[in-house]
Amino acid sequence: MLPSSRVTIRDVAARAGVSIATVSKVINQRYGVAEETNARVLAVIEELGYEASLVAQSLRNRRTNVIGILVADLEPFSTELLKGTADAIRGTGYELVIYSAGGRTSDHVGWERRYLSRLSGTLIDGAVLVTPTVTDVRYDAPIVAVDPHTGPSDLPTIDSDNLHGARLATEHLLGLGHRRIGMLTGRPDLQSAQLREQGYRAAMHDAGVPVEPELVQEGAYDPEIAVDAARRLLAGPLRPTAVFAANDLSAIAAIDVARDLGLRVPEDLSVVGFDNVPESALCTPPLTTVNQPIRQMGQRAVELLIQLIRDGQVPSTHITLATKLVVRRSTHSPAERTPLDH
Repeated sequence: MLPSSRVTIRDVAARAGVSIATVSKVINQRYGVAEETNARVLAVIEELGYEASLVAQSLRNRRTNVIGILVADLEPFSTELLKGTADAIRGTGYELVIYSAGGRTSDHVGWERRYLSRLSGTLIDGAVLVTPTVTDVRYDAPIVAVDPHTGPSDLPTIDSDNLHGARLATEHLLGLGHRRIGMLTGRPDLQSAQLREQGYRAAMHDAGVPVEPELVQEGAYDPEIAVDAARRLLAGPLRPTAVFAANDLSAIAAIDVARDLGLRVPEDLSVVGFDNVPESALCTPPLTTVNQPIRQMGQRAVELLIQLIRDGQVPSTHITLATKLVVRRSTHSPAERTPLDH
């Protein structure tokens, strides 16, 4: 047997001097195998590094004890969320498999359907979909969606209080004295982005401050798109004194654009983000942002999914976690403008 070849149940049976049926009984912890034989088979399994095929295990038991986490790409939000899924899986007897669409979501609409179709109900017992692009996903196993697409859906969901978080961010800027506040919005197909824009607009309305159309630009949760949007906001003579970005990566992009344009943050421009990913505390200056418990969202999603797999139902299938403002050094009271600034 070549070292690089896959070890099969036949190899284990031959090395242990027993039948394939006996090895199968040992693997599946069934009765009818002598203690000495059981120990010898387990020792051979350890020696050869045998792992049962997930597909074969699924066909035999209709369970693999594997959960799939499907993400559009591995970026700061999904990476932080995956830490939470890893926290939740410990001690449950389940394993995680991560599937990435490997690119920008705008180029992969419907990637969830394609990936679930490839799994064909044999490799995983359930799936967590992170920021799915569609709502009508159907699969013959439980599914939980994190930060779901807008539109009617009966999928169990986990999200954060996006509306309240956006209000906190905008009210913070208003409280500092800013009135000309721009926004870099998120992906328009996601409920989170819509709620964050609603929160921004509601806070401005309650403060009696009109929202000028040119002050709202789509950042799409994508730093490359956000750079162009931030430049449209900041390059003109009537630029805002503050920007609320719908996610941290867009906020950091706005800071970079401001620096390129010769603007100081926060002296000339205050910037607030949303997410509180690790990069927000490491940028210059450290970013004021809205903390959504991303890691906890991943943890709760896996806990909900396992409960669905085991029990078929859960007390609540729509969970919203609290958000809070984290004030750092990217926000300040607006500087006095001189005629030269215009």
